[in-house]
Amino acid sequence: GELRLDRIGPPEIEVYKAKKVNAKLSRKTINNHLTVLRKLLSTAVEWRELASLPAIKWMKPPPPEFDFLTFEEADRLIAAADPGWRAMIVVGCRTGRRLGERLALRWVDLDVEGGRLVVRRAVSRGVVGTPKNGRTREVGLSKQAAGALRDHPRRGPLVFSATDGSMLTKGATKWPLWSAAKAAGIRRIGWHVLRHTFASHLVMRGAPIKTVQELMGHS
Repeated sequence: GELRLDRIGPPEIEVYKAKKVNAKLSRKTINNHLTVLRKLLSTAVEWRELASLPAIKWMKPPPPEFDFLTFEEADRLIAAADPGWRAMIVVGCRTGRRLGERLALRWVDLDVEGGRLVVRRAVSRGVVGTPKNGRTREVGLSKQAAGALRDHPRRGPLVFSATDGSMLTKGATKWPLWSAAKAAGIRRIGWHVLRHTFASHLVMRGAPIKTVQELMGHS
């Protein structure tokens, strides 16, 4: 409102948070507001319009929901997928790769006949860099994943790309997955659910937790 920058301190910020809680906003949304506020105030400090940055306490977010597909649901999802997207869904379910790792995956990182996939790159917010933990790692391909990749069209260096060979955006991948889920008669899911599915299926089949950790690329 009309508050001067140097009048915004911890008490005023706590009052703002309380108002948003009463307005039924989620803790994640309120934290998004606080992130914008902190950026504004830190910019004011950089521009010497404000002497110091007030302390901001973020709200503790709720624990994330853990969702995964049953064996039967995963099979139905793969069967119902559009042929052009089936390989990407299969690789998600059967290798547990993060979406950013799949979007940055190149054909040179694959040995389909040998059943190997090497994770060297990942994309985040449009920037291609190293995988999340900073380590290159190798993942085995199941017969189903290898077969899906063998049948997948090549449009350029990237395995999963737009029709012109350019890198897909995260937003462009939502509807094909939702469409497959609807056709399979299951709930609407996100790509990370496929990663959860891979890990859960390994555990249910008796894989050691250490093996699951390494295959998932967790530190």
